[in-house]
Amino acid sequence: MGELFDLTGKVAIITGSSRGIGKAIAHRMAEHGAKVVVSSRRAESCQAAADEINAQFPGSAIVIPANISSKEELQNLVDETVRQLGKVDILVCNAASNPYYGPMSGITDAQFQKVLHNNIISNNWLVTMVTPGMKERRDGAIILISSIGGIRGTSVIGAYNISKAADLMMARNLAIELGPDNIRVNCICPGLVKTDFARALWDTPEAEEKSLTTNPMRRLGEPDDIAGGAVFLAARAGAWTSGTAIVMDGGTVA
Repeated sequence: MGELFDLTGKVAIITGSSRGIGKAIAHRMAEHGAKVVVSSRRAESCQAAADEINAQFPGSAIVIPANISSKEELQNLVDETVRQLGKVDILVCNAASNPYYGPMSGITDAQFQKVLHNNIISNNWLVTMVTPGMKERRDGAIILISSIGGIRGTSVIGAYNISKAADLMMARNLAIELGPDNIRVNCICPGLVKTDFARALWDTPEAEEKSLTTNPMRRLGEPDDIAGGAVFLAARAGAWTSGTAIVMDGGTVA
């Protein structure tokens, strides 16, 4: 393992890591030497993902379920990580909610509040919980999984895109606040990736064809297409990268 991408001895919490992009990130960070905490709402799904990682990289993954809507469960996630593994070096805020597809005029207050709460406020909770330990060690990497939706408009997932735009600004502000303590904060902005979370956007021939015609590489993303960017930002290779967003979308925005 080259030094630039070596995560040996690092501990990473990845939310929403029982499947999709989060699972791919956990798998690749374990491959690069990190101890990873697999977390999502369902313990059985987390255990299945951790078992898969541990089968290839024995002892690399533990399970701590948490619902991102619960501050108490997120605090337990951090506390249990520290109790079992001793520290948190890397935080990947990947879990998110999107309960509504359609124009902004049709979204209910409860749906809008859920998107903003789970995609913005919960991220800030987690950052606040992990940074005291990072400040003590003067080292840490925080990665918010945003979206290309945060930099362009839509008539279908407007509330989700608003929340992802907020994550971009959260990363910039936190990078300024935490930079003096050698804590890096960045975003990754995936394009349309073939995950269960985004299934409504690609799981018909018409939807997939529409997406392909606007993608220069003529394919949708796979979860593993995003994982390398997270490894870069968490590792020595990303030591002077902070307050920015890496777009990983096959050229769609271009």
